[in-house]
Amino acid sequence: MDVPRNDHYYMHRALDQARLAYDAGEVPVGAVIVDAQGEIIGVGFNAPVGTPDPTAHAEVQALRAAAVHVGNYRLDGCTLYVTLEPCMMCSGALIHARLMRVVYGAAEPKTGMVESKANLFSQPWHNHQVRVEGGVLAAQSRRLLKQFFTERRSTAPE
Repeated sequence: MDVPRNDHYYMHRALDQARLAYDAGEVPVGAVIVDAQGEIIGVGFNAPVGTPDPTAHAEVQALRAAAVHVGNYRLDGCTLYVTLEPCMMCSGALIHARLMRVVYGAAEPKTGMVESKANLFSQPWHNHQVRVEGGVLAAQSRRLLKQFFTERRSTAPE
């Protein structure tokens, strides 16, 4: 059954997760994974500082939760919504999980590996192709990131 997608709704849920990261003092990136029926089956927010775990990016946290929910590391037919364009590590994990689609908010010009620096998803050597849509609620995602880093710089010791 093809369920109509409401990208803004799910991206708002990812922004809710990003605010949890913000409140925890982490870079405010949030992610949700939605199954083919439209149910949110995994959520996550950045937590590498608090965990401490260098792989605890929002996307990885959401992948872990979704995989536990379905009992399989393959998330066929699922869509990831994330507030910031995924990095190289997360892009590889998303391909490996066999996601159908990735929707992201703000572009990441320094380390974004979905479209900004490279497009890892479109490489011909992958046996799985992930559809991508960027820029969904990008302004809200950028605003939260900018606010976080502005506050960090203003409270940083000189």
